[in-house]
Amino acid sequence: MGVSGCGKTTVGERLGQELGLAFIDGDSLHPAENVAKMTAGTPLNDADRAPWLAAVGRELAGSPGGLVIACSALKRHYRDAIRAQAPEVFFVHLAGSREVLAARMEGRTGHFMPAGLLDSQLATLEKLGADELGVVLDISAPPKILVGAAVVRLEDQRAGQRRSGARR
Repeated sequence: MGVSGCGKTTVGERLGQELGLAFIDGDSLHPAENVAKMTAGTPLNDADRAPWLAAVGRELAGSPGGLVIACSALKRHYRDAIRAQAPEVFFVHLAGSREVLAARMEGRTGHFMPAGLLDSQLATLEKLGADELGVVLDISAPPKILVGAAVVRLEDQRAGQRRSGARR
């Protein structure tokens, strides 16, 4: 999860490979109307995002063996909508400075999200709560390091769940 330009697709693809799981770029689940709005430089509102978040949740829930999905999930209630369908989802929040994010967005080609929407996304972003399953990683590290850190935290989480489940 994270704003545009943080590396969700790059890290997500590599994380999927590392875990032996399928990867989906959540952008592919947006309705055409959303893509048109973003392409035009218009930020999405919560009503625009609702069907997209439902699609993300359905994809996760429909993959009992696991799945890696790149999805901005900027607000807590967006993540809650995903968790409503996939309660054990683990979020990897890729975070970085505005300067790094802007440089990445300006340097990429073929993506519908214009760099002009970065400030809107940063203003919308709500950090992971202490009660949310996940980890925040600094995008200044190379993708290989980010993937390794995500795997370690996910494995720690799974081990903790097994230990707590064994006590019940």
